Amino acid sequence: MWVKTELHCHTVYSHDSSNRLSRLIQFVHEIGIQRLAITDHNTISGALKAKEMDPDLIIIGEEIRTTHGELIAYYMDEQIPSGLSPMDTIERLKKQNALISVPHPFDRLRSGWMRTDLLEILPFVDAIEIFNARCYTPSVNAAAQVFATEKNLAIMVGSDAHSLLELGSATLLLPEFNSADELRRVLRQGIPSTRSLTTAEHFFSSASIFFSKIFSWNF
Repeated sequence: MWVKTELHCHTVYSHDSSNRLSRLIQFVHEIGIQRLAITDHNTISGALKAKEMDPDLIIIGEEIRTTHGELIAYYMDEQIPSGLSPMDTIERLKKQNALISVPHPFDRLRSGWMRTDLLEILPFVDAIEIFNARCYTPSVNAAAQVFATEKNLAIMVGSDAHSLLELGSATLLLPEFNSADELRRVLRQGIPSTRSLTTAEHFFSSASIFFSKIFSWNF
């Protein structure tokens, strides 16, 4: 059995997302996503609550800001604070056997990595995100794809959804998995399906986030 997987998604537990948990879970089922990683900024609180609501669907994750760039971890038990060095963050994640990926590595608008810093951590991470639907320029994703190929890295793709309309824009079809170790084993078999957000979708996403904070709307 193969499962359609969304590996980069935010909720209202991130400061910049309009996705409320109950509507998010409902919508994900409607569009046929079978595994959803909730990767809020520097917190797993929303992911933990969502896991209680739908244990088979949710992967507990976190997008963690380090002193040199961001990391995403999956199948977490404990939250990691922001602001640590990359290796300190990685060491803490390894202790809980979390799977570690590097999101949008070359996007300078969103905590992109210096190449030298990225090379230092490569032996200790499991994958790299080669496509992020929120990147404004195709060259950013293209650079990540070339880098992953050169270094023979396992790949991920991410919608990086901050609103419902973004969900499903970058998914990975994978053999069924239910743990970090199983995900590591099947990751290189993944079949990506991707599309970048249009300018209009960027605008409507930002609008939905703005209005959700004021009126508790969820588009």
